[in-house]
Amino acid sequence: MDKHNSVSSSHIFAGCILIVLFLSLYYSVILKMVGDWSNDPNYSHGFLVPLIALYLLWQKRHSLIQTPISPSNWGLIVLISGLCIYVFGYLAAELFTMRISMLVVLAGLIISNLGMSFFRYAFLPYGYLYFMIPLPYMLYDAIAFPLKLFVAKYSVIVLQSIGISVYREGNIIMLPAITLEVADACSGIRSLMSLLALGVAYAYFSQKSLTKKIILVISTIPIAVLANAVRVIGTGILAHQYGEKAAEGFFHEFAGMVIFAVSMAMLIGVGVVLSKIGGKRKDKDKSNL
Repeated sequence: MDKHNSVSSSHIFAGCILIVLFLSLYYSVILKMVGDWSNDPNYSHGFLVPLIALYLLWQKRHSLIQTPISPSNWGLIVLISGLCIYVFGYLAAELFTMRISMLVVLAGLIISNLGMSFFRYAFLPYGYLYFMIPLPYMLYDAIAFPLKLFVAKYSVIVLQSIGISVYREGNIIMLPAITLEVADACSGIRSLMSLLALGVAYAYFSQKSLTKKIILVISTIPIAVLANAVRVIGTGILAHQYGEKAAEGFFHEFAGMVIFAVSMAMLIGVGVVLSKIGGKRKDKDKSNL
């Protein structure tokens, strides 16, 4: 047996020690991140991300088992860089930086102990873990605010085109009977973040070519924005026809779930169409052989 592929009891023991040290360093960081997943609907998909990453890793198991274990000193550089990022984040009391450092340190541990070849095969599951990290509020607002203005602007255009008297100031939509605010939840940012995370996994499993995978992932952006614009337009129509109560409370929350389900259906539809593109040509090529 190749010594590079053998895993001794000392390797297992050293691995367990590293896991304990890693969890000890990042215990509070992980705990607070899980708290964000629980309390902030924008990041509730965070619970699924580690599970999907583990499944992606499981899909790579045969390649990983056959990959020689060849520790690399480059991993030490990545590891030290991650620890420096952690110290900076800790001193600045900046959770996002500390969370990023956690994944940088993880990459350093993998490369320094298992090698660069191993990390290349595990790169997709590793990279997918970044979806579980909540964005800093400054970056979140920089994305959400333009989306709110965009959704509000075109929702008003549609409402006016069907004869509803409505005006807009920024992200505020004013109807005769009610004033609606296009909040973060209606901007598409919430469903976009969840849809993007799920879209990457769906693209990986459903598409064979890299081009189609990229197209499918990019399609999550217009799908999320369009679906939430429909939500705002529907809310405006109901408010116009039936008053304020019809646009609030249960309907508003239920509409959010329906819109996300519709977004997923649209994403799956795009995936099916992409899968069929080029399929007939391949079948003809096979029949001509």
